[in-house]
Formats: sequence, structure tokens, C-alpha cells
Amino acid sequence: MAFVISFHFLHWLQVPYRAEEITIPADVTPERVPTHIVDYSEAEQTDEQLFQEISKANVICIVYSVNNQKSIEKVTSHWIPLITENTDKDSRVPLILVGNKSDLVEHSSMETILPIMNQYSEIETCVECSAKNLKNISELFYYAQKAVLHPTGPLYCPEKKDMKPVCAKALTRIFKVSDLDNDGILNDNELNFFQRTCFNAPLEPQALEDVKNVVRRNLIDGVCDNGLTLKGFLFLHTLFIQRGRHETTWTVLRRFGYDDDLELNQDYLFPLLKVPPNCTTELNHNASLFLQSIFDKHDKDRDSALSPVELGYLFEVFPYTPWGPDVYNTVCTNDQGWITYQGYLSQWTLTTYLDVHRCLEYLGYLGYSIIAEQESQAAGIIVTRDKKIDLQKKQTQRSVFRCNVFGDISSGKSGFLQAFLGKNLTRQKTIKEEHRSYYAISTTFVYGQEKFLLLHEVFPDFDYLTDADLLCDIVCLVYDGNNPYSFEYCANVFKQYFMDSKTPCMMIAAKSDLPEVKQIYGCSPLEFCRRHKMPPPQSFTCNTAAAPSREIYAKLTTMAMHPYVFLTNVFVFLFVHARLRCMCTCNRCTFCLCQNFLNSELLQTVRAKVYAVVRRRHVSQADMKTSTFWLRASAGAAVFALLGFALYRVMLKTR
Repeated sequence: MAFVISFHFLHWLQVPYRAEEITIPADVTPERVPTHIVDYSEAEQTDEQLFQEISKANVICIVYSVNNQKSIEKVTSHWIPLITENTDKDSRVPLILVGNKSDLVEHSSMETILPIMNQYSEIETCVECSAKNLKNISELFYYAQKAVLHPTGPLYCPEKKDMKPVCAKALTRIFKVSDLDNDGILNDNELNFFQRTCFNAPLEPQALEDVKNVVRRNLIDGVCDNGLTLKGFLFLHTLFIQRGRHETTWTVLRRFGYDDDLELNQDYLFPLLKVPPNCTTELNHNASLFLQSIFDKHDKDRDSALSPVELGYLFEVFPYTPWGPDVYNTVCTNDQGWITYQGYLSQWTLTTYLDVHRCLEYLGYLGYSIIAEQESQAAGIIVTRDKKIDLQKKQTQRSVFRCNVFGDISSGKSGFLQAFLGKNLTRQKTIKEEHRSYYAISTTFVYGQEKFLLLHEVFPDFDYLTDADLLCDIVCLVYDGNNPYSFEYCANVFKQYFMDSKTPCMMIAAKSDLPEVKQIYGCSPLEFCRRHKMPPPQSFTCNTAAAPSREIYAKLTTMAMHPYVFLTNVFVFLFVHARLRCMCTCNRCTFCLCQNFLNSELLQTVRAKVYAVVRRRHVSQADMKTSTFWLRASAGAAVFALLGFALYRVMLKTR
């Protein structure tokens, strides 16, 4: 970072009116930054040139002569007002007063200058020097650099002799982030971690004790249980500033992401993270462990849930509350309506999936990169590979799968989402309309692996569906089995958007607790699913006494996780649930051949004739008790089975 120092003063005698521009290399300065020095002279330059230099300067040195009272008076009568008028009020340039020609007098001008410094807060300091014998010249440039890199203005109010509120707010957040066990005290381990994080070196035990003793002597409640309280922490930094050690406080602030205006830096909050198309974002293991520690830190009563009060304490390090009241209808809650640990992680997973940059911002507020000792929050994010590669390799490492839920008005979509969170119809009726959520996320298990299923309720007007509405891992089409016109919407959505896509689809017959009616459509839902090679409609209801069944959500996750199985007709439902039912009309698979054979006219004729023969025999109860009868029946069944198998082999060969 290079910055400009502008000098404004009456020219010195026996020297040129204006010195040439000088650049001091970074490697010869304590702060390791290049310094560009620009001189100004009234005798050679115009006011317009002066104003241009003022607008470019990072710090301005106003030079006066210590043996010339008029030059001292001109500091307040001319130079400071001129500089103030040509700079923005919100970004005032720091000023340094330079008393030159100190070699010509034996007294100091500080008694005259101190009232001026107290009057103008933008004046950082005053340095008396001598250009003739180079007295304090290096100190002058040190303070000039310090005024830019470690300004006092944002930190301290000289009139009140106290830290500014914006600085206290920033340091309070830093204290809360560093308080790893959330007990309101920085113990020795936490202080050493803080010291190592900010200054790359831990404190020696004696130095640590000396720091606490300084606080004890000056503040009654600055130390508690041999640890530093928030008041003690703020007092220490106030002491650093008052003693001219601004760089200590600025080092801490900048390490925790603050800029010169004490706002969190955009580069800190939003580190670069590239997400290619068809890829998703998830939290990695380290980020999940960090978030778990944050949960444990604020779960004071150890009930595995965050009450509104505990959640409020968690969000104290945020400039705003990130989660609205709809979060309680987006993730799992306990009987009291508080977010459980599973719900807490689910909400973070949802934010990461839908808006990863927002997630990076939130992790920045919590201090993830600092506490987890990572380069940035981006280190906690996994960018999954392209979904096309998963299909080609027939395997996926993703743990979050999205299911878009379509359905007509009052078809039961909202109930389907809330049932996933364990809420039956009775609990759903207590949800306020303004707190309704169009998302629901929780965990399911697929072959013993825990996965997140994200349900998204799509607005019913399918003429205006966006790409985001169509982008998902599985489609759920919900219709009301008690409404004869409900299925038509699902059929139209499927035909218009998903019939030719490779996204697996499932039909849900909601409100199965009500009498099922015939759907007014060209074919029945079951026939529709068979024609389009979909699983048969799944019955579902949330009108239960206990929490609704979660079986259907496991099926959805399985289909989303293994779409290649669905697409290649190796029917996923056969190993999701043990129900022997054909899910296609291909007439090529073994199941279809057997089904066609069992339904053939030949077999039906044989079965009818056998039945007629048995009826003509008038088998009595006495006959059925004899072993001879059962022997003949067994032989007939064996012959019938062999005949059926032979016919099946003949049909198979013809195909």
C-alpha cells in the first residue's frame, strides 16, 4: 500500500521554493510500505494544483516555524480550514503538525499547539524537528505513516477521553468470537490463542499475569476467575490507544477482518469461490465441526436445542439477525418450537446450498477462518463435481439433494413439506401465514448413509416456471386424491417440463386419509405412471395422531441419489421397499413377461376349466380330509406349474 504525504508550508530560506517529489522504498520503512512525498509552495503553484494534491493525499503535514508566531497562527486561520473545505466530511485526511527550526530556539511550541490539537480531532500528533541538523526527521515520517496505517480518529474520542462506540462494538465482537466456551471470560488458553492469532506469538506466563495485574489495579471487574472480562478487554485497548500504541489495536482489528472505517472488509466476508454450472455447494467436515462447536457454545441448558434467547446470543456477533421467523417452519424443532441441533445444521446446509456467498458472510461473522485457522471461509466449502459426471460414473459423493414439489392449489404441497419436519396436520394449523416457508430440509438415511433432502414448494403457475424451478435432483408431483381435478395439473407439468428430461419423477397421492375419487383425466394416475415409466402413485397423509411417516422421503432421497438406476429401468423401488410391483410397461423385462403370461387368455381358460372340474366333482369336507385328495391336488399343481414354465420359455424364445 503506497500513500502520499503532502507538505504545506511557507518556503524555507536559502533552499528551493519546492522540493522534488520523493519516493521512499518499502524496504526502508518500518511498516514495509512505499511512501510518496509531495511538496507544495505558494510561490510556484496555484490553488488548483494544491486542491488536486489534497484530494490525492493520505496524510498531510502542515509545517510551521517554531520561532514565527504568524506561521503558527496561519495553521488555524488558513491551512486547516482550506484542507477541511476540500475533503469529504466522511473521509477526513489525518493531519500532522510539524514545528520546524527547533534548532533556533531553546523553548518548545507545544504549549501553543496543544489547544489547537484539542480543537481539531483530525490532527494526529505534533512533531518538532530541525531540517538543518535532521533532528526528528525520521520520527516525522514514522508518525506520518502511522497516521495512515493506524489512525487514532476511528478509535478514540479526545474530548471524551474514551474509545469510540464503533470501535467498542468491533472489539466486543472480537471478544465474543475469542471466548470459545462462552463464559464471558477470556481464560489463559483463550488469551494465548488470541495472542498467537493476532501477533504470531503466545504470551509468557509472567507477561500474561502482568497484563491482568494492570487491569486489576485500574478496574474492579476487569478480571474475574483469573480471566479477562469484556470490560477488562476494552480497558486494555483504551490504554494502548492513550499511550500511543494504536498499532496494537489496529493489528487486532485487521486480523479479525476490519477496514479503516471499522467495517468488516468485503474481501474478508466474501472470499473468492468459483462454482461451475451444474455443481452444488456443501459444508465440509471442518466447517460442520466448527458450527457444532458454536451450537454447543450457546446451548447453555444442554437440551440439544437453541431457545430464542440462546439464538439471540449466538447472533450477537452479526450486524443483523440472519434467520427470520420462517426458519421454524423450514427445519426441525422440538416440542417447544425451538431449533434442534439437526435443524440448526440443516439451516446452515440450506444456506450453503442456495446462497453460498451468504454462507461465507455468516461464517465470517462467526470468525471461522480465525478460530479454525484457515485462510478464508472458502476453505469450509465443498464444490461438488458436475452432476453429469455422477451419472456417467454411476456414483455421487454429494450429501444434499434437492426435490422440487409441484402441485395445484390446495393439493397438499405445504402439508407434505411440513410433514417432513415431523409436523402433523394439527401442528400445521398453528403456523401463521406470514411465517410460512417454501423450503423444508432435514436428514434421511439411504443404505445407512445420512443425507440431506431439500424440499422446495414451487408456485402453482407453471406457465412462468424459471430455470431455478426446474433445476433439481428429483421432481415430486402432488395431487389431492379427494379432488377429481387435482391430477390434471401434475400431468400437464410433467408433460410440459419433465417428460423428456432425465430428472426422475414421483407422483404423490396426498390426503389419503380421505376417500379416493376418480380423477377427471384421460387415464388414471396409475396408468399415467405406467405409460411414462414412473413409479406408481404413492399414498400420503399428514393427518395422523403422531408424526407423519418419513418412508416416502427416504424413497425420494434414494431416487435422487441414484437417478442412473431409475433411468436404466433397474427399478429403484424394488430395494427401497419389499413390494413386488412392476413400474414399467416395457414388455421386455422378466416381470412383464410373467405378468403378461399370467394375464393371457390361454392361462385364464386353463384355470377356468380346472376350476369347473373341481366344482363338478363336488368335493366334500370328508374328501378334503383324506391324504388321497391332497396327493391328487399336489400332482395337479405340479403339472400346472410345469406347463406354465414351459409356456414361459416358449414365449421368451420367440421374443
